[in-house]
Order: sequence, then C-alpha cells, then structure tokens
Amino acid sequence: MMLISHEAIEILKEKFGKKCQLNLALAPFTTAQVGGPAKVLITVNNRESLIDAIKFCWENDLPYKILGSGSNVLVHEDGFNGVVILNRSKNIVCNIDKNPPEIYVESGANLSLVARKAALVGIAGLEWAATIPGTIGGAIYGNAGAHQSDMSHNLILVEILQQLSEPVYWNVEQMEYSYRCSVLKRKPQKAVILSAILKGFRDNPEEIQKRTKTFINYRKKTQPTGASMGSMFKNPPGDFAGRLIESAGLKGTSVGGVTVSSIHANFFLNSERATSNDYLKLIQLVQKTVYEKFEVNLDLEIELVGFPEQSSQNFQSGTIRL
Repeated sequence: MMLISHEAIEILKEKFGKKCQLNLALAPFTTAQVGGPAKVLITVNNRESLIDAIKFCWENDLPYKILGSGSNVLVHEDGFNGVVILNRSKNIVCNIDKNPPEIYVESGANLSLVARKAALVGIAGLEWAATIPGTIGGAIYGNAGAHQSDMSHNLILVEILQQLSEPVYWNVEQMEYSYRCSVLKRKPQKAVILSAILKGFRDNPEEIQKRTKTFINYRKKTQPTGASMGSMFKNPPGDFAGRLIESAGLKGTSVGGVTVSSIHANFFLNSERATSNDYLKLIQLVQKTVYEKFEVNLDLEIELVGFPEQSSQNFQSGTIRL
C-alpha cells in the first residue's frame, strides 16, 4: 500500500470537510486510552459516508483502519500511518411484526444500545449483548459473545462491501463463524461490514429487562471498571484464560502503567498512563508464564493496530515469549 500523498489528503479534506482531521491522537477513541496519532482521521455518520471513505482508500491503495467503539484494540504508540475511519453510522430500526422479529442496524451502532432498544419494543434474544462495549460491525467481525451466546445466534444477514463489487448480503453460514472469529477475521480481505439484520423473539419487555439486569449485575461483580480493552485473550478449549492467568499467580501484576486486574485476570487495566509497549511486555509475560506452568498458548482476542504485520501475527497466536 502507498503512503498518503498531500494530494490525497487535500481531496479527503474537500470530501469530508471538518469530519477529516490530521495527526489526531487515537487514545481518546479507544477504551484503553492508548494510541498515537492517525495520519488522517475521518468520522462518518452514515452508511453512505462509510462507503465513500472506504472506496476512496481502495481506489488510491491507501492503508486504512475502521474504528468503532475502540474496544478490543491496542493502538501502537506511534499511531497509524494511514486513514482511520471512525464509524458512527448507527441507525437502528426494530420490526416486531416480522416473524421472527428483526432489527436492522448499521455497523457503527453500539451493540448494547441495540439490545436495549430491542428490549423496549419486546424483542428478546439479545440480552447477552447488553453488557458488551462494542459496535455491531466489530461484534459481527469477531463473533462477540457472552453468557453462552454470540452473534452467530442472532445474525440473519450482513451487508458487505467488497472492493470490486457493489454491496451484497451474506447469510450467517457464509460468515463461517467459530469461537470469537469469522471468515472476515480469519482470512483478511478487502471487505467492510455496512449493516446487518438481526433476529430475536417476542417477549414481555419487563421480562427482558429482568434478564438483562441479571447480566448487568453479574458483569459489575465479575469484571473491573476503568480503562481496558475488554478480554485480552481468547479462552482456550475447555478452559478460561482468566482462570489460567490467576492460577499462574499473575493477578495484580504490573508492567509500567498497565496492570492485570485483581477482579478478573483476563482484563488488563491502564492504571497509570500506560503505553502500547507496556501492554506488549505484560502480554508477553503472561503468555510466557501461562505456557511454562500449563503448556497452554494464550491467543489474543484483541486486535493490534499500527504494529508490524509479522509481529502482530505472532502476538495474536501467542508465539512470542520472553
């Protein structure tokens, strides 16, 4: 991919006006509050603007990254030398008259907000999502889940934009879902999630709210507050990453400004102006210690942004150790 030319930047500024900003730090746009500047940051507020921004990057062979809520990502301290598209396309339409009831959502919509809006009109089945701080696009891409459910249980269709075609709809089978993964995540390609149609089932709104409140209370008791990315590692088959990290005696362990939570060991907290390097060192330490004690590789659930490609792949698969 090419670096961004002055001419390309000028065109983007003309196309997106004040929505196009230069050299803006990404830390405020991530839940971990970590990350250097984006060469170009474009905020899109609807599906059409998202398509325009993506197509421009493709047509000009520019490096780009789509950022939703900023959870589940670690941005390099040096930032991202490309276009970061801040996805704020968040239209939500509930249709309880369908059988089963459907929810149309744009990819920048907050997942927990979708669950709450569905509950208000009597659409159940998304209670598990009410505690997840991410967007629909990210949730579909990574098959987000909680409480024995995930996106594969709710997705009917997802609208995909690919480089050489107009938007098309994929069904849930075409997403080839597995644990915290989809074909889009497993086989990186030039494809972007624009919107989706989700399904639920009818129920009394008060009953839905009761179940949702149970999940919210459980989260408050078992997961820390503060600046974090959410779950750091995927659960290995038949076990839990948090249990392994805790059993390895790593709760409360700190490197620089980042600490393994004393409440849930699979959460790393930015406790004191942590850097991306602090996070990487702690990730390495945890992966190494857990492997030495249990011979289990912990694979990252988060995504690394702005890191060298090979280094990123190695961290994701748990193959780098001190």
